[in-house]
Amino acid sequence: MLDIFTDTTGYEAKMWGPSIIGFGSYHYKYKTGHEGDAPLVGFSPRKAKISLYLMLDESVREELLPKLGKHTSGKTCVYINKLEDIDIEVLKALINQSIKFLKETYPD
Repeated sequence: MLDIFTDTTGYEAKMWGPSIIGFGSYHYKYKTGHEGDAPLVGFSPRKAKISLYLMLDESVREELLPKLGKHTSGKTCVYINKLEDIDIEVLKALINQSIKFLKETYPD
């Protein structure tokens, strides 16, 4: 998983908190004034599943997630049991689309 994210993003891995391995970063600021930094993409190997942190445009999400393979998902997380359950090329496309979406949404 580390190699897939590193090779696809071109970013070095960085720990975000105790369990998220993130790649790249962006600065967000909400209308409420709350702001901070977060990884462009990341993953967390948890006990039950591997969490993938991806922020996708809804149309991209609807197009690519059904092609990924065995997974469940929330708003910004995709959960997989193991790499063998998914299509790695689709994962790479999701990673690239997440980075594109966040760079367009939060240019600086």
